[in-house]
Amino acid sequence: MADSEKRLWTALRSRRFLGYKFRRQVPIGPFIADFACRSRRLIIEVDGGSHGNDVQEARDTERTRWLEGRGWRVIRFWTPDLASMDDVAAQIFQALEGAPSP
Repeated sequence: MADSEKRLWTALRSRRFLGYKFRRQVPIGPFIADFACRSRRLIIEVDGGSHGNDVQEARDTERTRWLEGRGWRVIRFWTPDLASMDDVAAQIFQALEGAPSP
């Protein structure tokens, strides 16, 4: 994991984020999610420089469609976005609290 991903994982692990249980590197179907909260069916993906091209963007879009088609919500952050953990935390909070209960 990159340092920015480690900081995010530190905030999410051990139920530190509002008591929600997150796991990292979670297999879901043919994919591996960076971080997932199964109880809220939320996936957090962290995209680095390798995601900044048309081919990878198309793959990410198809992957997101597949996951959403199975009831998951996917939010994505670019690695530089993780420098502002307050903004990232606010977006994760909105995704968790705005998502319907299973």
